[in-house]
Amino acid sequence: MTPAEDGRRLRNVLRGSMGISYSVMKSAKWGGRILLNGDPAFVDARVRAGDRVDVVFPEKKPEYEVTPYEMDLIIPFEDDRLMVIDKLAGIASQGSAENAAPSLENAVYSHLGCPEGYIYRPVNRLDKGTGGLMAVAKDAHTQYRMQEMLHTESFRREYLAMCDGVPEPREGCIDAPIGKADGATVKREVRADGKPSRTLYRVIAEKDGRALIRLKLETGRTHQIRVHLASVGCPVTGDFLYGTERPDEFPGHFALHSAFLTFIHPDSGKELTFESIPDWAEKFDFPIDMGYHNKIQ
Repeated sequence: MTPAEDGRRLRNVLRGSMGISYSVMKSAKWGGRILLNGDPAFVDARVRAGDRVDVVFPEKKPEYEVTPYEMDLIIPFEDDRLMVIDKLAGIASQGSAENAAPSLENAVYSHLGCPEGYIYRPVNRLDKGTGGLMAVAKDAHTQYRMQEMLHTESFRREYLAMCDGVPEPREGCIDAPIGKADGATVKREVRADGKPSRTLYRVIAEKDGRALIRLKLETGRTHQIRVHLASVGCPVTGDFLYGTERPDEFPGHFALHSAFLTFIHPDSGKELTFESIPDWAEKFDFPIDMGYHNKIQ
């Protein structure tokens, strides 16, 4: 604790400088542990300058065994709190009890040295067929604080997609509710009883009946970009679920990429910015203008 916090109640420190909400503090209080200098403490205890406060959150381990998987991860940033990974398209972000195939979860487990009690803590997730930038926290508190930033100006993401057809108008907002398709387990669709969903987009290049689009999500629905682009007649190129699979051009994935990521580091308060250009943009000779005027505001 800093000198400015000397004499404050522990609950005020948790809610203030540590940025923990009341519900999370309550969860830690009853289901986890709140430690002051390594010992269990009540939230009405007073802290002193130089004290150490630790919060141990109750966490549910996955119902499947996480095994190490060696792969060359592209990691633009890593510190003791979090890491930014440039995910390869074609690998799942997370495993499941139904799918034992290697995932990014297994690769991160291996990268971290297979720690005991490992729990995978992605801040944002990408579909298996989507590549690009995503953030992974190393502890529950960092994951919580970063997920609170999602869909705010403190955690901004933009995507690049190639689609079949060219949207009209060339720039705008697809504002259409998304829900699960009748009888489906995975597939979504635009439907009146769906959840509100908004996707901002801008066409930045056109070629041979296809468009390169820059997109920004204002909501975070499952398959949102894929569903919205398909709903206006311009499905993501190679999308087997909402468009036409193209294994010759996109084996095991499709033309959607998390290309721009900016967030405020929860500890330092510094803004960090990352960019990733998909291999397929160069392959199809799509010029990518990284200029400010092409960013989605």
